[in-house]
Amino acid sequence: MKLSALLKDAGLPGPLASDPEITGISYDSRRVNPGDLFVAAPGFRTDGRRFIPDALAKGAVAVVAENGEGGTPPDGAKTMVIVSSARAALARLVAAFYGNPGLKMRVVGVTGTDGKTTTSHLISAVLERGGYRTGIIGTVYLKIGDRTVPNPYHQTTPEALEIQKALAEMYDAGTDYAIIESTSHGLALNRVDCCHYDAAVFTNLTSDHMDFHTGREDYLSQKAKLFTSLGETVDKGIPKASILNADDPASDYLASISPVGLLTYAIDAPADVRALRLSPSGWGTAFVLLTPQGEIPVNLPLIGRFNVYNALAAAALGLSQGIGLASIREALEWFHGVPGRMELVDAGQGFTVVVDFAHTAGALEKALEALRPHCREKLTVVFGCPGERDRTKRPVMGAVAARLADFVILTSDEPRSEDPESIIREIEAGVQAQGQADGRDYLVLPDRREALAYALARAGDGDVVLLAGKGHEDSIIYGEKSIPWGDRRVALEILTGAAERAT
Repeated sequence: MKLSALLKDAGLPGPLASDPEITGISYDSRRVNPGDLFVAAPGFRTDGRRFIPDALAKGAVAVVAENGEGGTPPDGAKTMVIVSSARAALARLVAAFYGNPGLKMRVVGVTGTDGKTTTSHLISAVLERGGYRTGIIGTVYLKIGDRTVPNPYHQTTPEALEIQKALAEMYDAGTDYAIIESTSHGLALNRVDCCHYDAAVFTNLTSDHMDFHTGREDYLSQKAKLFTSLGETVDKGIPKASILNADDPASDYLASISPVGLLTYAIDAPADVRALRLSPSGWGTAFVLLTPQGEIPVNLPLIGRFNVYNALAAAALGLSQGIGLASIREALEWFHGVPGRMELVDAGQGFTVVVDFAHTAGALEKALEALRPHCREKLTVVFGCPGERDRTKRPVMGAVAARLADFVILTSDEPRSEDPESIIREIEAGVQAQGQADGRDYLVLPDRREALAYALARAGDGDVVLLAGKGHEDSIIYGEKSIPWGDRRVALEILTGAAERAT
């Protein structure tokens, strides 16, 4: 489309020195194709304006950039559009380029510190049991039509370009509801602008990403943008809804700023949707689902109170969209989890091995508490913390592990450019603060394969071993190198090798 038409549809300013045909949009100069519009957005490590010459050399026919250095193309012959926020402009441009797909579907956003992935998939199950086709943009994969593809972006919420492209593909595949895991980063950095949400779901708020946010209030305020956006999107002929966890104090603030109707869920507090009489049921949880439509027993094939919360959020969303109780129960009882989320690893061993993505103190605490009733003997946890991410959570996670596990093995998670042993020392400070002794209560093994092998070798009948932090991830980043990895795959290799040696 012509640049002038694209800018008009995106609500961005002209006039233009020229009006080239735009055949694509890029924010990465390395991926520019001839005919592209290059959006030079500031990043965390570098400024996109530095790469305008590279983008032009590769055939970009126009540039969108913020005021400041790099504001004039070197050859003076290309069209430059100056905006106040390149990130906000990128979202508007790509939405317009792909025909504003969010306006053509119903869109659900799921936000919170923990539980976004499982809740999103439970919502998908509920809506599909209600007769709708769903798509998902999330941590583990993208679900588009009848296919799923692993999330290749190393971001739960990708950049606006990838989101709008995926939404357009979902629309073309006949999707009714798009479900987007909407992180605080995604909301703060304009990645989910122009998604045109119809419902927002809040799971919980603990402490995370304090390397990015100025504090807990800023963290919550960024998540609140998802809820305030419900008052700005067009009416698609369905009830808009804010779905809030009444057991989490942060819901009080979200309720106060929500411009649309509320539906609350809880286990302990009074709420519209509640779970009563929780009890373990094999590798699952039985409870009674109490709703404004009545109550119904549910056998959820997932363990832990946190998964009951995830199920309640999905049930509340389903009710807000007119799904009946019977269909909701069928969906919840059918759903057996997401890869890397409390996933069992079974090679016939006499002990339990579980892989989970728990990478915050709150998530690790919930996972260990959920596993304790299933542990007849010792509970061991293997985990680390990623590099170049929130350092404040490292000793806190160490303290949680020391308090709730019988034995802790500290290892590498994804060091990136940080020294793995330095990261581990920061976690270890929290372990030691709980009075734990090296060699007796915990062990440091920076090599993750060695750590997993040791944990599995020392496990006996009735033990539980939790491999935490990596979950579904299929690589570990050391410096600039990405090493193929998978906790489940490696654990199976170790367990299978041990069984073969025994025979």
